[in-house]
Amino acid sequence: MSVRMPEPDAAVLGRRAKIVAALRQIVPGEGVIAGEREMRPYESDGLTAYRQLPMVVVLPETTGQVAEVLRYCHQEGIKVVPRGAGTSLSGGALPLADGVLLGMAKFNRVREIDFENRIAVVEPGVTNLAVSNAVAPAGFYYAPDPSSQIACTIGGNISENSGGVHCLKYGMTTNNVLGCEIVLMTGEILRVGGAHLDAGGYDLLGLITGSEGLLGVVTEVTVRILQKPETARAVLVGFPSSEDAAQCVSAIIGAGIIPAGMEMMDGPAIRATEEFVHAGYPLDVEALLIVEVDGPTAEVDHLIGRLEEIAKTCRAVSVRASTSDQERLLFWAGRKAAFPAAGRISPDYYCMDGTIPRRTLPQVLARMKEMSVKYRLRCANVFHAGDGNLHPLILYDANKDDELDRAEAFGADILKLCVEVGGVLTGEHGVGIEKRDLMPAMFSEIDLDQQQRVKYAFDDKGLLNPGKVFPVLHSCAELGRMHISGGKLPFPDIPRF
Repeated sequence: MSVRMPEPDAAVLGRRAKIVAALRQIVPGEGVIAGEREMRPYESDGLTAYRQLPMVVVLPETTGQVAEVLRYCHQEGIKVVPRGAGTSLSGGALPLADGVLLGMAKFNRVREIDFENRIAVVEPGVTNLAVSNAVAPAGFYYAPDPSSQIACTIGGNISENSGGVHCLKYGMTTNNVLGCEIVLMTGEILRVGGAHLDAGGYDLLGLITGSEGLLGVVTEVTVRILQKPETARAVLVGFPSSEDAAQCVSAIIGAGIIPAGMEMMDGPAIRATEEFVHAGYPLDVEALLIVEVDGPTAEVDHLIGRLEEIAKTCRAVSVRASTSDQERLLFWAGRKAAFPAAGRISPDYYCMDGTIPRRTLPQVLARMKEMSVKYRLRCANVFHAGDGNLHPLILYDANKDDELDRAEAFGADILKLCVEVGGVLTGEHGVGIEKRDLMPAMFSEIDLDQQQRVKYAFDDKGLLNPGKVFPVLHSCAELGRMHISGGKLPFPDIPRF
């Protein structure tokens, strides 16, 4: 059940009414949502264990309206939480009770497609898959493909620097975005990058990508589109253990082969997914690699042969290569449905995200098995194995008193382990509130203070998405001093289901 918040006093209600009225002047019609029932769909993102009603929801349709909303909130000292499709798994779009939730769903147009220069200009509310669908008739596609690509939006992809199953060869969002239009908290409109390949000066585009809504609100995006390869084939390789599969990942990369995608699933994930999708996965193995190679047909056929040879040296017990594009897509359909498939074997699951060096995969998998015993919780694993991005699915039942607490403690230990072996806290889901209090495990106090200085360069009052990413909030004045000491208070706890 949700946490019941105390009733606001008359002064708070009066201030809220004034804010709602002002926002309705900026975004008329149905662009402002203020009723409790109507705001319920916005109370959480994909991290559904944490929920909070916003003060008000505003849904602008133009860059000018976004600028006016932010300018007004900056002048009045009102917090703002930007939101795309709400698929974030780290609580990045969790609302604030005293803040405006700025929904960007109405920014859903493809503005321009330029095949000669291989770019598309889209609004941030366009879904990831819609970009590929828009350019597919001409033989092009957009490379980053998160599992949630049917629902997640380009604006959210930029906020979290999303990847997907093909990020090994073609890169994350940051490698496929050429330009952005963003609105700062002051209402100023800033253009960074554009249709050209690169720009001089500081890499502000790289800074904005992955900034989790803390620096500005994206209102237009220029993305790189690619021509579809002549041929693409995928191979299913089954192993008797996850350690064997992990060794095969290293062997493939060590042989100089860079697959378009290389994903790994363990036994529980394989069986749940196969029952859900019927993708043809072997059920008598404890680990499965899905390896795709693309390019000219002769090269692809040669690489498939090499992959089969390498797999056999790593104790593979089954090898099956796709013989048609439909079969290849079915292989991937299973992997992309792994998260919802987990719902068939557990009432609830907690989807983690951390990244490790590939060579440490066997060690990390062994430690995670020990943690599973320690916390008395099952764990199904799916990985972007090629780049070491882990997505453990911790299975629990929220109706049992302490299982959510144990799941969160289990997840925290996994993330600490990622840092311990030389990895990082997140690969593509972001920090949000989920990993906020673990940031000191990876960054020193000096590191975190310097990152906050960057935030305040864009957002001088700290009003954009506050409470996310940083475990300790310093004021702009404090950060201006050469030495900061004492008086540090963590953010208040977020209401949790």
